[in-house]
Amino acid sequence: MPSESIDSNENLRTTHRSSGDVGRSMIGEDIALTLKIVVAGGFGAGKSTLVGSVSEIRPLYSEETLSEDGRHRDDTGGVERKSTTTVAMDFGRITVHSGLSLYLFGTPGQDRFWFLWDELCEGALAAVVLADTRRLEDCFAAVDYFERRRIPFVVAVNRFPGAPDHTEHDVAQALDLDRGTPVVLCDARDRASGKEVLIRTVEYAGRMHTARLLASVG
Repeated sequence: MPSESIDSNENLRTTHRSSGDVGRSMIGEDIALTLKIVVAGGFGAGKSTLVGSVSEIRPLYSEETLSEDGRHRDDTGGVERKSTTTVAMDFGRITVHSGLSLYLFGTPGQDRFWFLWDELCEGALAAVVLADTRRLEDCFAAVDYFERRRIPFVVAVNRFPGAPDHTEHDVAQALDLDRGTPVVLCDARDRASGKEVLIRTVEYAGRMHTARLLASVG
């Protein structure tokens, strides 16, 4: 017999599960599932915008005004109007559906803040790599980071006004993505568009983690 009493519905309810758990308990009750998603990408790709547009809570930003020294150190080509930059992380939360919430951690985009990435990505189920077709090469570092660590990711092409128009296939080829890595088009300013990106990310990560689990026991 368990040492703890289970004579109430509250005691039966599970309030915490790891990323591999399903959405219902063994007795058929809904459980609360929270997953960590990292939002990465190059400088000015729209990471803070995406986190802010989908978050149901007031997002936490760590933005500072971009100084003249920073403009000289960072490549601002194509994003000359950008006046702030993330120096630590962004944080937001979105409930995808009843029982499933996502915690969103946005990374800084500049190379000099790469030392923060390992800690921000600890325990993440998956990642979104935001891409700007005006500066597509900025995605290579993030793509390489997640591929090396076997963290499933989706490339989300943020469609900036006036940016070159490329198909998902074109972007996948340009970034030399592993076969099957999803590429989706989005508008980081639009909540519905951002939410769809996150749903695709969770679905893809679920397939990848399941396939790896089956391969490990096969």
